Amino acid sequence: MKPDISQRAQNMPFSPIRKLAKYEEAARRNGVNIYHLNIGQPDIKTPGCGLDALKGIDRDILEYSPSQGHISLRTKLVSYYAEYGIDLSPDEIIITAGGSEAIMFAYMACLDPGDEIVVTDPSYANYMAFAISCGAVVKSVKTNIEDGFRLPPVEEFEKQITPRTKAILICNPNNPTGYLYTRKEMLQIRDIVRDHNLFLFSDEVYREFIYTKQPYISAFHLEGIEENVVLVDSVSKRYSECGIRIGALITKNRKVREAVMKFCQARLSPPLVGQIIAEASISTPKEYMDEVYEEYLSRRNFLIDGLNKIEGVYAPTPMGAFYVMVKLPVDDAEKFCKWCLTDFQWEGSTIMMAPGAGFYTDPGEGRDQVRMAYILNKEDLAKALVVLKKALEEYNHLM
Repeated sequence: MKPDISQRAQNMPFSPIRKLAKYEEAARRNGVNIYHLNIGQPDIKTPGCGLDALKGIDRDILEYSPSQGHISLRTKLVSYYAEYGIDLSPDEIIITAGGSEAIMFAYMACLDPGDEIVVTDPSYANYMAFAISCGAVVKSVKTNIEDGFRLPPVEEFEKQITPRTKAILICNPNNPTGYLYTRKEMLQIRDIVRDHNLFLFSDEVYREFIYTKQPYISAFHLEGIEENVVLVDSVSKRYSECGIRIGALITKNRKVREAVMKFCQARLSPPLVGQIIAEASISTPKEYMDEVYEEYLSRRNFLIDGLNKIEGVYAPTPMGAFYVMVKLPVDDAEKFCKWCLTDFQWEGSTIMMAPGAGFYTDPGEGRDQVRMAYILNKEDLAKALVVLKKALEEYNHLM
């Protein structure tokens, strides 16, 4: 007889982004070419200044950094945020092992077991997973693919507020939907946070990728809740540096920072080499960022146009980030995604997508949806669209 694993581990969901990885590995071993639209791993080349910093590391010892992160990196980030109208000091920035650790630390510092956090549905899957890790309860406000996942009336948020509610979490621009919050919506969220004395966790990783004339409104632009805001950031997508695992938790709330530092000290330090690369990358030329922006905008337009030309498929136009939730004419999108990897190929290729249900708190939602990331060049996106069209035709014929 073996001891059982924890209830927490049993309740922890698999990531919809990586859930089908074992089938992808088997298909790849069998020589199948796979177009990966499941994960936000850009094929954009990392900035030269970041790569040069990596190649130029000249140290006898790769030592621990301070638990809060190097002061030189935090100071440089102050200048970066100032360009977006966000006024900070280096002490208000804590460097983390990616944005994921920042989210976890925010939860652990601000939420007790049983406390509730309100998110929009669908949401980035790890928001729910990390809540389970710290014993928090996720309550959701529903948004719909039919209207592009726009926020519902503020009353829908109010319905989810209970005496156990401790925080609202937003992602702006949104992963997985690509939705961008309007100024009016941000002010409504501010009022709820202020009136109920809540934390506002704001994931703003994709601020560089906004495809409308609508302005980027940071949680730090909202007057009157400065002490309530905990901002999450990362260099992963901004500079195509997912593997260096550098993020940041940013707050003006001293008590929250002191609490977070306890967890930072427990894990000793954020990645040293990653910090060196990230610090250098903040000097990335504007020309690079402009080219990357235009490339993603072009890819978005190409993919959305192609998806909506496939019979039965619907994809709203995302306003930011580089993801889109797509409605497919299938009975079960997860089953379809798995089938694409195990039983289907077209001219030696198949497609990998993230099943949409994993981004919803209600297991009955999103069963006919997938999340796609437009992180491939347009030539590969064109081929992926052909594969998807052929896969849908064959799958629905068989079913």
